[in-house]
Amino acid sequence: MRLDDEAVERLRKRIGELPPGEFHLPAIWGEDWDRLYVGDKVRLGRDFLEVVRAGRLPGVEDTGRKKGGGRVYSWKG
Repeated sequence: MRLDDEAVERLRKRIGELPPGEFHLPAIWGEDWDRLYVGDKVRLGRDFLEVVRAGRLPGVEDTGRKKGGGRVYSWKG
């Protein structure tokens, strides 16, 4: 499973609904996150990090930290 353009757009919309602050990918992915295989979660997490670092989600930054088992991102709003 890979993070395609359609998924990036869906995540962009969900991020836009968040108040400014920190978040984890599963919080914006939705209920389906818990049903994914661990390998898919790892791949999607890596893909999301690459999307963020490439600047494809303006206002979202990688904090460089991990907490609670996942990478922490910051949404500027």
